[in-house]
Amino acid sequence: MPKTASVPASAAKKHGFWAVLKKYRAFYLMLIPGILYFAIFKYGPMWGLTIAFQNYNPFQGVLGSQFVGLAHFKRFLTSPECGQLFRNTLLLAVFNLVFYFPLPIIIALMLNEVGNKWFQKIVQSLIYIPHFISWVVVVGLCYIMFNNQNGSITQLYNQLTGGQLNILMSATAFRPMIVIQMMWKEAGWGTIIFLAALAGVDVQLYDAAYIDGATNFQRLWHVTLPSIRGTVVTMFILRLGKFMDTGFDQIYNMLNAMNRDVGEVFDTYIYQLGMVAGQYSYSTAVGFFKSIIALVLVIITDRLSKNMGEDGVF
Repeated sequence: MPKTASVPASAAKKHGFWAVLKKYRAFYLMLIPGILYFAIFKYGPMWGLTIAFQNYNPFQGVLGSQFVGLAHFKRFLTSPECGQLFRNTLLLAVFNLVFYFPLPIIIALMLNEVGNKWFQKIVQSLIYIPHFISWVVVVGLCYIMFNNQNGSITQLYNQLTGGQLNILMSATAFRPMIVIQMMWKEAGWGTIIFLAALAGVDVQLYDAAYIDGATNFQRLWHVTLPSIRGTVVTMFILRLGKFMDTGFDQIYNMLNAMNRDVGEVFDTYIYQLGMVAGQYSYSTAVGFFKSIIALVLVIITDRLSKNMGEDGVF
């Protein structure tokens, strides 16, 4: 029998790689803009984290600045601002997680039950619109309605009650206003992923539950929610990745001298130190520390989701 030439495994793998690359070249070409974006704007700037371990001098550059190790991290952890920032950021993050995160799911479930598709599309379009309004405009609208001089809602409240409403300067009302603004602006946009997940639920499951005599609430509880549980868990993990990002634009525009004690968070503190005070190394260390906390939260939540039988994100 004639002998067949054996092909080395490495050569076969190489040949297979180029064959796949050639076959799906159109898809790989579409990946190039995304890869460039993450390489330039996400991974490239990580080189700047080096200054968190230096006394950075702009005139000497990263390579010429003095290395100080963990001195900036120790300074922050022992500073009086550390506890205040943790408390303010944590409370806002928890409020957003408790009140904002379930809202897109609830709205998606409600829209999914609407039988009139024309009405459903109109409602979807209306609740998507606030997402495209900048935070500067949203805060401006709040100032127009609630400022204590000529705010429309403030004047109406004062005329009806005879009191003096001053929400914008109230430290007590700061966190509820932040959460309400977030819910109004982003809840509609957040429904997109959950509506897509609901569209993939097998209709036969609903038919079987209906034949078995299940009510609307029972079909929702036993069919709909279990079917989108994986999507909810994944979005929850990704949300925890931004747990410490409470929104710089929104909070910075809402801050004033009367509510700064409860409104100062990591993002605004880093801006004040880095861009205003010029403490580049210290502000970078604070930002790096915040990112480490977010990474730890994502890893812990991912492991917990996998222990519960879900896929996770890693």
